[in-house]
Amino acid sequence: MLQDAPGAGTSEACPRCGKPDTLCLCDSIVPLDNRVALLILQHPQEQDVELGTARLTALHLKDATLKIGLSWPSLTKALGRPADPRRWAVLYLGSASAAALAPGRDVVVLDRKGAAERDQEGVLGEIEGIVVLDGTWSQAKALWWRNPWLLKCRRVVLGARRPSRYGALRREPRRDGLATIEAVAQLIGRIEGRPELTAALEASFTRLLERYRATRRPGRPARRR
Repeated sequence: MLQDAPGAGTSEACPRCGKPDTLCLCDSIVPLDNRVALLILQHPQEQDVELGTARLTALHLKDATLKIGLSWPSLTKALGRPADPRRWAVLYLGSASAAALAPGRDVVVLDRKGAAERDQEGVLGEIEGIVVLDGTWSQAKALWWRNPWLLKCRRVVLGARRPSRYGALRREPRRDGLATIEAVAQLIGRIEGRPELTAALEASFTRLLERYRATRRPGRPARRR
């Protein structure tokens, strides 16, 4: 389920993905079945038309919901269907890295005290859905604090296998910062044991960046809404 695309109805934006025609990848996207549901909560000020990846990510997965706003009373309200937050996980904003919490793991589930769960694979196998906060670091923190029901969800952190493909196109406050599509690709692909899902999402992100670099005028910043 998607919100109305930003810029929908204008001649310069795709009504499905909201991207300018030169960056639209819709003709190459085949939605994939996913066992682990996805809910993306996007801060209203993070509707990056050209380089944002929240909508692109949601279009790749059949069970994906993108909501734009600041707060929702519960997971059920945000998702639009009944859901038990104890069976969901949120991509956590804590300062501890996956490498420090559980060396050698690229996805780590935390307990309420912020330590790595003992039975990592058992807990991952129980997760029915994940929540990802889409925005800058400060915007994501605002979403975290304005939605206290997130405290009922499991918490997971990622160990980035490589720096974000954004490179110099977008500055990240942390070296392990990833685009939404990169984080979802790594997280759901790992939980479901489907490297082909990870590869499909990462390939789309690579195509987006290639098109952006090919059409962007030198010195022209990415357009944002």
